Amino acid sequence: MGFRKDFLWGGATAANQYEGGWQEGGRGPANTDVMTKGSKDQARGVTYVLPDGSEHLTRGVAVKDLPKGAEFKVLEGYTYPSHEAVDFYHHYKEDIALFAELGFKTYRMSISWPRIYPTGMEEEPNEEGLKFYDDVFDELHKYKIEPMVTLHHFEVPLALTNTWGAWADRRTIGCFIRFCRTVFERYKNKVKYWLTFNEINNIYFGFLSSGIPADDMNITMQAAHHQFVASAMAVKLGREINPDFRIGCMLAASRCTVYPATCNPLDIQKAWEQAGRQYFFTDVQCRGYYPSYQLKFMERNGIHIHMEDGDEEILKEGTVDFISLSYYRSMITSATPEKGSDPLLLGAINPYLKATEWGIAIDPLGFRITLHNLYDRYQLPLMIVENGIGAADEVGEDGVVHDDYRIDFFRSHIQAMKDAVELDGVDVMGYTSWGPIDIVSAGTGEMRKRYGFIYVDKDDENGGTLKRTKKDSFLWYKKVIASNGEDLD
Repeated sequence: MGFRKDFLWGGATAANQYEGGWQEGGRGPANTDVMTKGSKDQARGVTYVLPDGSEHLTRGVAVKDLPKGAEFKVLEGYTYPSHEAVDFYHHYKEDIALFAELGFKTYRMSISWPRIYPTGMEEEPNEEGLKFYDDVFDELHKYKIEPMVTLHHFEVPLALTNTWGAWADRRTIGCFIRFCRTVFERYKNKVKYWLTFNEINNIYFGFLSSGIPADDMNITMQAAHHQFVASAMAVKLGREINPDFRIGCMLAASRCTVYPATCNPLDIQKAWEQAGRQYFFTDVQCRGYYPSYQLKFMERNGIHIHMEDGDEEILKEGTVDFISLSYYRSMITSATPEKGSDPLLLGAINPYLKATEWGIAIDPLGFRITLHNLYDRYQLPLMIVENGIGAADEVGEDGVVHDDYRIDFFRSHIQAMKDAVELDGVDVMGYTSWGPIDIVSAGTGEMRKRYGFIYVDKDDENGGTLKRTKKDSFLWYKKVIASNGEDLD
């Protein structure tokens, strides 16, 4: 049986973690550009200036109760990992050639919104930014690599946050749709696959995911509604511009794979409720309406969503063609949680699983369970667009990273994906690893937490030559792609 013949093997990155060139080509600043470096044990921060001119740093990406007039800015004396990242902006030809050597059929990437509309509010786009992505897509097509483009991968023009609170304000929908129309029309013959909002359920992280300058559930859920409407409008618009577009949503599916800590019915109910807070996002984007359990949850918790006339119709008309997802781990939960949650607030540590240095549980069977559950719930094709392991790689005396642990991770997870296809009948379109080349970690801003098959000489203090080197896993993944997932040895 195995994977379909047109299976989309590849890798995935995000502009804010990979691209760099943050002030080049007319690009404006984004929310991610004011986020400082963290570490394994310390959260990333956000820099801002109060009306009195004093400069401040938050620890963590939740921003609470800032006074009116506070402004997010890049300040002297801080390290901002996204500013250079690993400089795809100047290395895209070299990197795409390496992706082609791996045998990529697709490359999942994002377009930086502020590279096209520097403040988000311009009437006309930045031609230099559009030309950059023209060049990237042309280079991909040169090697017969199909681009898969995320429209909103946690990047919001910073001016929208400072002016009216980004996605907390409905006016952001209009700015986003103008951006979508521009790139849909510009690249209608170069890009077939589009994703609207990356890990839309991670809007609970606020500033990191959507540039929302507040940590309030009413504001967060109102912003989520604005993103639902924007996603549906983008789907409808894309189909009008090119009926051959295939447009999907994107879910952080690790948050849906929640095991009860015990067989206590209270724990089982807690796990169901926790997963439901995540499935809600795909329920709206795949089914076109708010599910009853979420409406009751909001009612019980005093959460009030303002919907304008026509919103319900827009949601119905703009359902997606497929579901893309990230999967890194599973979680456990309990009605009486113990102390000692993991550092990413993803639940208690599962005693039956091994974990990475960063406390991420390694659970390939959970991957199969996740794929089965999503397909069973929606009966839509699935596209895995993020799966990988962050590790502190060491360069050997021979100048090569010998990363058997990464090969072991991918072997077990690809086998689990294959089991989901062959044993469970799940329709999987393709698989793009996160990320095929070392990039900045979104969670901590570190370079030390590496994911790639390609090593980049860059450290956490912005030092290094940016030289690209193949790891052992590079040759292994190349063999996997060449065999369409049959040779995992």
